[in-house]
Amino acid sequence: QLQLVESGGGLVQPGGSLRLSCAASGFSLNFYAIAWFRQAPGKEREGVSCISSGGSTNYIDSVKGRFTISRDNAKNTVYLQMNSLKPEDTAVYYCAVTLNPDYSDYEGYDFWGQGTQVTVSS
Repeated sequence: QLQLVESGGGLVQPGGSLRLSCAASGFSLNFYAIAWFRQAPGKEREGVSCISSGGSTNYIDSVKGRFTISRDNAKNTVYLQMNSLKPEDTAVYYCAVTLNPDYSDYEGYDFWGQGTQVTVSS
């Protein structure tokens, strides 16, 4: 069964850190670009960060310098290290994959995980 499974979400205080994981099963991530998206209550889903098959990365301005995306092809897993978390980072976070060569085109991602909740609150 092909699937992406996110983990690592939870409740954290402002200024804290979390590391999200996106593990693939049933297929290899090696040739895919992977992105992290988030959707807050009442808001549209937005692309947060992405990484190409070659390791190039892209971030939206609001998370630059705080979030780091990385991939471990040997573990078939992608990570999102989130530091200096803010209440506005609260959302359900999803990972998704694409074979689109334009990995920074968030519209091109077409296979999704189920999401993991991140809540930043004191």
